[in-house]
Amino acid sequence: MHQPSFPRFAVVGPGRLGTALHRALTAAGVDAGPAPLGRGASGEGADVVVLCVPDRAISEAAAAVEPGRLVVHTSGAGSVDLTAPHARRGMLHPLISVPSGDASLEGACAAVRATEPADAELLRCLAEALGMVPIDVAEEDRTAYHAAASLASNALVALQVAAAELAATAGVPASALQPLARAALAQVGQSGAAALTGPAARGDWATVAAQRDAIEARTPHLLPLFDATTAACAALADAGQSPNHATSESL
Repeated sequence: MHQPSFPRFAVVGPGRLGTALHRALTAAGVDAGPAPLGRGASGEGADVVVLCVPDRAISEAAAAVEPGRLVVHTSGAGSVDLTAPHARRGMLHPLISVPSGDASLEGACAAVRATEPADAELLRCLAEALGMVPIDVAEEDRTAYHAAASLASNALVALQVAAAELAATAGVPASALQPLARAALAQVGQSGAAALTGPAARGDWATVAAQRDAIEARTPHLLPLFDATTAACAALADAGQSPNHATSESL
């Protein structure tokens, strides 16, 4: 496959995402300078400036960039207009958790958008060159898209930490829960709500009540989370989306 020729990039923001993106650009043979730049950089010498800064700092960082460049932010929820008044505006949001600057972006989807069709195509080609899959998310759908990402990632972390805390009260290490969690994630990726198992899916409310009593006695601050997730599981089962309802002998 022909490798497209990319203009010179500058990455503003030496944090986790900025560092990871800069590493990915360099590995793909894209000229992005020797290192990510600090906030307030003008982007001098670059044709495309990518702002890897918190949402609240995007407008200020964009204002420091010299006119005439394509100015791209990496916010999942933010409109491309956050980089106004630049005429050429865009966004590229890697749909992946970036816990460190060494994190790989390869294999992730990336929401891309730009005010100019040619710039949108450039960002799509860039995403592909970095091993990502470009997707288009309309402006009016951006907040819902980002909320879905938060549920898929951040809420998952919160659930796993809560489960580990409760398991610790029974002398069970968090590592014992990981095969279960990985299997469930793989199954839901293949079959959606049909992967649901457990007492709520079976309609075993006596077991659910006993679980709730145990949580109330040991980690009462987790009760709202348990109640909310149990209700969500029950709703899936009642909607007929789980074939395990009232039949499964698994978890």
